[in-house]
Amino acid sequence: MKKTIILIALLLLTSSSLLAQQESIITFYRNHLNLVNPAYVGVEAESSIQSSIRSQWTGVENAPETQAFSFMAPLGEKKFSLGLSFVHDKVFIEKQTFFAIDLSYDVKLSDKLDLFMGVKVGGNNYEVNTSGLQTYNFVVDPSLQSFSRFNPNIGMGFYLKHEKYYVSLSTPKMLNTQRAKNEDGYATVSTDRVHFYMSSGYNFELSSSVDLLPSVIVRYVNGAPFSSDFTATTIFNKKFDLGVTYRTDNSLAGMVKIAINKRLQLGFAYEYMMQRQLLARANNTNEFYLKFNL
Repeated sequence: MKKTIILIALLLLTSSSLLAQQESIITFYRNHLNLVNPAYVGVEAESSIQSSIRSQWTGVENAPETQAFSFMAPLGEKKFSLGLSFVHDKVFIEKQTFFAIDLSYDVKLSDKLDLFMGVKVGGNNYEVNTSGLQTYNFVVDPSLQSFSRFNPNIGMGFYLKHEKYYVSLSTPKMLNTQRAKNEDGYATVSTDRVHFYMSSGYNFELSSSVDLLPSVIVRYVNGAPFSSDFTATTIFNKKFDLGVTYRTDNSLAGMVKIAINKRLQLGFAYEYMMQRQLLARANNTNEFYLKFNL
């Protein structure tokens, strides 16, 4: 059973222990907030498509990879907005894909203040595929069984928007779901717990052409420590963004985003893991971001 312990330990290391989270982490969270908060699909009051590709710990075989896609568009008189969100995660022998439909409604509190309320309806397909594992026996180990499950889910969120600041509070998956975990060297089925997200930011106008946008996102799930991203972004002429993010999971990232024209934006984030001793062979993380206004 030694091989089983080693393989499951690797699975646990890459998917749970270092991140202490069960859901995806995106460095461009402020631009992709509808992945965790369905209310955000109505905030920009325009139709757009966004996508992110994140390759974590380059240099480590089968390291975590995330692809995220979202669409949002106003409906009718722009009180209602509709969106789609899609996230695919792959790490070692684990794969999970979450797809949801988002709907938000705008409540105007004052001339400068809006409250968006949103619901998310979708499901998550989770797989553990052990067929690709290399073992040292000719006989198939009965403890290495593949696992696949589809879990429907719902979520909700609130987004308070002012011309100078925003506050976001959400839980994208309110129902408990099942996945695999390591328990004393054996793969067992466990229940994912509900995640909560809080984000806030403020826009400081430094000059007619330069804005400073500090923001934070806090992730919480019962049984795991808080995880927070603190971000400061400087925007030049509303066309060029330069920022830095510190994550309390001990990583530091630099970000750049460029508006190619009125429709197309491209971004790149390079993340440095500050505790390299946790995974000595791991290099850093690359994340690419694209937004297209329809």
